[in-house]
Amino acid sequence: PSVTSSEEQTEGQRSTLECSTPYVCPWGDIVLHWEGYDPQVSEVSGRVQLDASGVSHHAYLTSSFSWKDHSKKLLCEVSHGSRKASTEVVLRVRHAPKDTQASLSPSSGNIGVGDAVTLSCEVGSSHPPVTGYRWYKDGVAVGTERVLALRGVHREDHGRYHCEAQNAVGTGVSPAVTLRVFSAEISASPAAEVREGTATTLSCDVPGREGHLEELTYTWYKNGAWLKEGPAHTLLFPAVAAGDAGYYSCQVTNSQGSDTAQAIGLSVTYPPRIPTLTLFQETQGGRLVIVRCTVDSHPPATLAIDRDGTVLATSGAQVALRQRLDVTASRNSLRLEIRDVGPRDSGKYGCTASNAHGNASATKVLVTHAAELRIQPSAEVPEGTAVTLTCVGTGGTEEEPLYAWYRNGRRLQESSFPTLEFPSIRGDDAGAFRCQVQSRNGSDVSETVALRVLYPPRQPVLSSFLQSRGGRLGIIQCSVESDPESNLTLRRGDDVLACTQGCPQATSPRVHVTRSYNSLKVEIREVVVEDEGIYVCQAGNSQGSASATVDFQA
Repeated sequence: PSVTSSEEQTEGQRSTLECSTPYVCPWGDIVLHWEGYDPQVSEVSGRVQLDASGVSHHAYLTSSFSWKDHSKKLLCEVSHGSRKASTEVVLRVRHAPKDTQASLSPSSGNIGVGDAVTLSCEVGSSHPPVTGYRWYKDGVAVGTERVLALRGVHREDHGRYHCEAQNAVGTGVSPAVTLRVFSAEISASPAAEVREGTATTLSCDVPGREGHLEELTYTWYKNGAWLKEGPAHTLLFPAVAAGDAGYYSCQVTNSQGSDTAQAIGLSVTYPPRIPTLTLFQETQGGRLVIVRCTVDSHPPATLAIDRDGTVLATSGAQVALRQRLDVTASRNSLRLEIRDVGPRDSGKYGCTASNAHGNASATKVLVTHAAELRIQPSAEVPEGTAVTLTCVGTGGTEEEPLYAWYRNGRRLQESSFPTLEFPSIRGDDAGAFRCQVQSRNGSDVSETVALRVLYPPRQPVLSSFLQSRGGRLGIIQCSVESDPESNLTLRRGDDVLACTQGCPQATSPRVHVTRSYNSLKVEIREVVVEDEGIYVCQAGNSQGSASATVDFQA
């Protein structure tokens, strides 16, 4: 038989295949029929031509072919008893790409930021062949290759991907696959900088957290230290406090591994606390008052120092400084120096701190001394130096004030002269001095100032004692007066028995040494005749030296 049909069929369109023979046997059992078709969607019919125009036998197959029939073989057969002859037809069904699938590689394990990922578009059948591909992420076109390669995955690549395969007939669309990027990230609500008392939430999220099939574990850290662990992806602060400020990070864990989010800084703003106000008054070497104010606040506060309501210094817009004032400002700190201080500088000093959230203040009272004691040439001098103590007061010029001098709290003298002079000062003259200025308007007392006199060692006091009760014990003790402290050395002949500084410990177990300020005590146990002899105590400091001897007899 011969078959007549179109070279190709189109899916969904009905077409007819004709099988024929150029002869007919009206009284025989010759059969012409089709084999291999689907009777559910096909119709078969026949026709015999037997007339003057020609003789033929026709068998028709009308069907609507699907893409699954592509490359299928149909058979037209003519049979007469056991004798058969047939013709084969291979169907060519035009159809859009079918069984389109999107695949993800790697298909298991966590995919992290920076990993390489490929998405492939596979087609089960297409006739004619596929001419183009198109990739979509969450409905947005992202590529036109069969293989979509993401060489360094970003967090934003997380989403649902599907591909389309196209040919001349139509388009095949794949089901969507989800690319899960396992990357932790922290966000703060309402913001990363909040005011104290605000309800604040830190959230640790991985893309598509709600769609994860397994439970995730969240571990929270603050400033690198472990904070809490559990299934909750949020950290709640119902009323955030200043102490909650810091750097927070979290680690998200599933059965495949974990990822740690980059730390986020939580900043808590609050109004100034009560400032710390300190007053320091220095009278020796120039009359100076230092007023210092510090405060705790965020953001930093603007500080202002005032005296009896008059602003003297500020850390913000500078006020006009007087000649005697110096100001140093730093973060939440303000320092005011007042030189040549007098009674006019007495009063109530206040410090006010303010920022966008509020203000706070503190006050202290400063009482300056009108009298000042000055020592020339210095408050620390060697013995023999000419020293002058001057009492500077503010008495009226119309009268001569009286000056009273005190040393170590005891009254020394009173006169109309403002100076106390030591033409050649001695060690015994050292002490704590103060002066009092008396006038018709009243009196004022200076601060106490220490005068130190450096002098060499006086003659050491060296004594020896022998105790026979309960064993023979010899005691040799040396003491001296000096300033600064002397180094005491006890010798017998050329041998150093002990000293207060810089010599080795006694080597004999019978010798015990006790050291104190300007004093050295040596105990010799089980005294023997060899311990007798002349002992010398030498005392020395930066100012000079002295010595004494004793004859120790056993």
